[in-house]
Amino acid sequence: MKGFVISLIAALLALPAAAQVFTVQPEGVDAKYLQFTPTDVKLSTLPITDHDRRDILRFLQAEQGFSMRPLPVATLKLRANGKLEPSGSDYVALVQKKGLAVEAGKRLVVTDVKVEKNSIILDFNGGPDHKHKWLRHISIGTDPNYTTPIVQDDPDKPTGTRIELTFAHGVPDVTGMQVEELIKPLVDFSVKTPLEAFSDTLPPFLKKAVLAHQVLVGMDHRMVLSTLGEPRTKMKDMENGKPIDLWIYGEPPDPTQFVRFDGDRVVKLEIAPVGKPMVVHAENEMGDYWSKQPASNTRIIRLGDKSPTAVASQSAPAAAPTLRNPGESLPADKNSDTPQMKPVEFPKDMGGGAQQPASAPSQGTSQPSQPAQSGSSH
Repeated sequence: MKGFVISLIAALLALPAAAQVFTVQPEGVDAKYLQFTPTDVKLSTLPITDHDRRDILRFLQAEQGFSMRPLPVATLKLRANGKLEPSGSDYVALVQKKGLAVEAGKRLVVTDVKVEKNSIILDFNGGPDHKHKWLRHISIGTDPNYTTPIVQDDPDKPTGTRIELTFAHGVPDVTGMQVEELIKPLVDFSVKTPLEAFSDTLPPFLKKAVLAHQVLVGMDHRMVLSTLGEPRTKMKDMENGKPIDLWIYGEPPDPTQFVRFDGDRVVKLEIAPVGKPMVVHAENEMGDYWSKQPASNTRIIRLGDKSPTAVASQSAPAAAPTLRNPGESLPADKNSDTPQMKPVEFPKDMGGGAQQPASAPSQGTSQPSQPAQSGSSH
């Protein structure tokens, strides 16, 4: 047996060097993901403006895309049009150490966006850190055995990932779409964004307005949210004695937009540019969009064998009750000189004596009626 082992070791040592190398693929990471191809997006040489900074935050917040490779529960640093750190085998080691946040080809959503001096940081699916990264470890109290934590710790472990897009000379004047192109090797948004998916269901003129971030009078809440996102301020107001919802967008130096809703419809849009007169839109700008909507979903339902017209006639005022037989007429119906039946008059004195009906006054003489005298005297 000892000689067999020695012979086996000698045989292995005699094999070529290539035969002694073998690879164990980590779970969830294919060999093709070890390679990384940088992007080539033309960038501006000017620094980012405050206006574009706000546009990036609004554009990327809650955007949905698909992972182009397995993403770890960690922070990945991606240089704009450059390399990824870590990459290669170090990338695989990071996935094994930190865990897998999302597999390749799975949907993920941007949950936080920050624009720093030299980088744009995007958190996906909550990011790789706890909600309170540092405060969750701090407690206060005089007795070491009875301390109170500053914040309540979340027992669930984070399951998201973070991409830190860095720039060599500060963040340039980029748009949200350019940022998506720069991180496309990691997350692809071009499949279809929620905004594109919703706008594809709209007619061309309305789709154009939504994609251009232009509110139209007549839009509903969902259309406005797709057009401008969440408002900076929501208020309740009264106009012409009716309660309305007021959504406010924008901050100076950008134009401030006041969107007024009556129910679920925009009834007025006021745009206040800095240093210019306010522009007011109060007329319907949706055409017959809403009037056409119910037509395809409306159906007339008959009650039994009666048509809707006959059913509607049931609500007409009914004739007064009568003792006549069907088709019967009275002399008064043909001769207007025939005395008409008068209402029955009851005696005013309900005493024990006999009552005399009040006599009608003769024509030409007006006499007051005398009350009937009772048979007993006092």
